[in-house]
Amino acid sequence: MNTCLAPCPVVFDLDGTLIDSAPDIHASANAVLRMNSAGPLTLDQIRSFVGGGVDMLWRRIIAATGLPAESHRDLVASFMTRYHDATALTRLYPNAIEALGVLADRGYPLGICTNKPMGPTRAVLDHFGITGLFATVIGGDSLPQKKPDPAPLRTAFAALGADPARPRGIFVGDSEFDAETASNLGVPMLLYLQGYRRSPAEALAHRAAFDDFRQLPLLVEEAAAI
Repeated sequence: MNTCLAPCPVVFDLDGTLIDSAPDIHASANAVLRMNSAGPLTLDQIRSFVGGGVDMLWRRIIAATGLPAESHRDLVASFMTRYHDATALTRLYPNAIEALGVLADRGYPLGICTNKPMGPTRAVLDHFGITGLFATVIGGDSLPQKKPDPAPLRTAFAALGADPARPRGIFVGDSEFDAETASNLGVPMLLYLQGYRRSPAEALAHRAAFDDFRQLPLLVEEAAAI
């Protein structure tokens, strides 16, 4: 049971949930590949690699391109110099900012829990002018652990006033990582269907699914009441 006596904290994943950042990741990654005499990857390939953080992204890129595994650290460093403030190709998903505004107006404390490093996370939130909507932001380098370990999500809920021992709240995400994280913490997840998941929606544990952010405020109200 996840009933909240006050407005539930609502924590969002970022990439694939609120924003489509794959085009910027794709452009930055291919720039690094060109520098290392490797062929480019497609946008769909890069999109399928997103979710586990930058280290995992580059492990997958190395496996796909045949670059030497020992180059991982240098490739990540080169990528981050380009990606740190790359926002030109990133887009908010339709109606996302309106849904965030509705939830904020209704008193729901909002947060971010992402495996994206804090530098690019802050850059993209500032770019879209939505930093002020979130009372807490947990990035992929905020803690030693990353999703699907429950520690980052637990920390986000605690920062929004939830009991860290038995957090009550709602997580909104799009991927296998997000579904596993919510299950590991024991909180309901609302699944955004237009993101980066690789599995069928029915294979992911979730309370409800939506493909239009105009549906989200009602789903949050329903999940908070259960």
